[in-house]
Amino acid sequence: MQLALNQLAAHLAKGLRPLYVLHGDEPLQQQEAADAIRAAARAAGYTERSSYTVAGAHFDWSAVLAAGGSLSLFADRQILEIRIPSGKPGKDGSAALQQLAESAQGNDSTLTLVSLPRLDKATRSSAWFAALDAGGVSLQIDPVERGALPGWIAQRLAAQGQRVAAGEEGQRTLQFFADRVEGNLLAAHQEIQKLALLYPQGELGFEQVEQAVLNVARYDVFKLSEAVLSGQLARTMRMLDGLQAEGEAEVLVHWALAEDIRNIKRIKDAMAAGKPLPMALRENRIWGPKERLLERLLPRVSDATAAQLLQAAHTVDGIVKGLPADGWPRDGWQALRQLAMLLAQAGRA
Repeated sequence: MQLALNQLAAHLAKGLRPLYVLHGDEPLQQQEAADAIRAAARAAGYTERSSYTVAGAHFDWSAVLAAGGSLSLFADRQILEIRIPSGKPGKDGSAALQQLAESAQGNDSTLTLVSLPRLDKATRSSAWFAALDAGGVSLQIDPVERGALPGWIAQRLAAQGQRVAAGEEGQRTLQFFADRVEGNLLAAHQEIQKLALLYPQGELGFEQVEQAVLNVARYDVFKLSEAVLSGQLARTMRMLDGLQAEGEAEVLVHWALAEDIRNIKRIKDAMAAGKPLPMALRENRIWGPKERLLERLLPRVSDATAAQLLQAAHTVDGIVKGLPADGWPRDGWQALRQLAMLLAQAGRA
């Protein structure tokens, strides 16, 4: 049974299931979900806890199975936690997890909690994950995207009795806060807690947040791609500054930008040959958020602009490898900024 993260509290209030699976790459929210399940389990009498971390191909799954089938002399109920950081339990682990899922049915003496990273489609379709999903409750814990981050911050502030001003001033405060913590939810949580220590409950002004909140944002090249294709110039420049400060490789940033440009050119060529846009997107294996961004951007990009962008990407490829080009900055990061700006502006035409 699949459950959304925001449904977990209501679910736990109604009673516990014997098996829970948490999977995703957002450590703060995964930790909070696990803590909520543990707290509910302790309140229900699960007083003993054993924990196993699966590491390496030679992990001893027999110990996990034995723990799941045994009870302590001092506790009537126990929590069995299994962490699989790689998301790949292996052949023996696959069999063991399916056995645990089967034994969980009707077993109220052991509550099993399995923690996994973000899983790809193939792994979610595997026999072992299907058994866990069918035998208990699974929660997919996705990152809080940039667009939802101001609302998430506001909810966390409200939980500790604080709020920003109403109207435009408050939105400006939340956007500033989100810019400072984007991509680093754990640090965002810590900055919110810091505000509770610094200021009393009630309304927070922009100046208070500006003075208190550190710049702890973390960026990756895939989020950069979304910002560029959305035409968000200020955010794009801020992310490039952050990637440079974090020591990201210029060639990797160029690859992300050039891959988007190549996709635009390929899809434009396919459409010129008579293929409808949805078919061209599918043939180029583009889906999800990027599919929606390109659906908006492609009608605004002319064939000539697509060709110019492709040539620009080729030029910057040489620059980041040490080959100067007329009319372009000699510095690789400056050239990347110019390329990103060209692509972002193409989507705003």
